[in-house]
Amino acid sequence: MTHPNFVILFVDRPEDSAVFYKKILGVDPLEVSPTFAMFALDSGIMLGLWSKHTADPAPATTGGGCELAISLESDQRVDEHFARWSAAGITILQAPVQLDFGYTCLASDLDGHRIRAFCPAEH
Repeated sequence: MTHPNFVILFVDRPEDSAVFYKKILGVDPLEVSPTFAMFALDSGIMLGLWSKHTADPAPATTGGGCELAISLESDQRVDEHFARWSAAGITILQAPVQLDFGYTCLASDLDGHRIRAFCPAEH
């Protein structure tokens, strides 16, 4: 069976987005250029940041519209992510809160893509 293993976000400035995602992910990108940046994540997924100005064919969206979710093992880890993101000046869309699916907080990248940290609720 084949499963997706690469996520591409269309961004305005890949070099700036690479700096942002290094803060969010805590890892260095594998490559960075004016048109593309790439990260290898511990989960095995690759994250690409492709310039929306040079993608071929051009993306239908002008930015945002995607949410990356990071599943964490405890509410405390969600709070730690929130504190680290806040201290780094990252735009916070939702402070830590308990929702139906678990304890969560939400941030935004430079292009309006959402980054969620959450601890799944026990069912």
